[in-house]
Amino acid sequence: MLKAARPDIKVVAAEPEQASLLAGKEWSPHMIQGWTPDFVPEVLDRSVPDQIVPVNQDDGKAMALHLSQKEGIFCGVSGGSTMAAAMKVAEKAPAGSVFCVMLPDTGERYLSTFMFEGINEGSDDDWLAEQ
Repeated sequence: MLKAARPDIKVVAAEPEQASLLAGKEWSPHMIQGWTPDFVPEVLDRSVPDQIVPVNQDDGKAMALHLSQKEGIFCGVSGGSTMAAAMKVAEKAPAGSVFCVMLPDTGERYLSTFMFEGINEGSDDDWLAEQ
């Protein structure tokens, strides 16, 4: 629908570096929950994305933590990965480009995952001092 309304728009798809199915690579396990199960849905219109950006799960984790610490946006690893992809695209985009980056998740459901490993409950002061 976006392309119908704005034909010049560029749609960027992001997917795990470890499971780049859209790019034609083999699936392998990864830590970006909610992204790329081991199949590509039949309803996916592959002509929509103009670019596919692979994102390393560790970069997605780092960006999610950055967003929560510096921007007050508490998203999950998939949201951090989406923003990491947007930042890669922004590095090469023409000046004045406009981006719409959707982060449709919250970080609270990932508190027991690798995203927060090493951050203990009640250690906010110690953890913040390290940042």
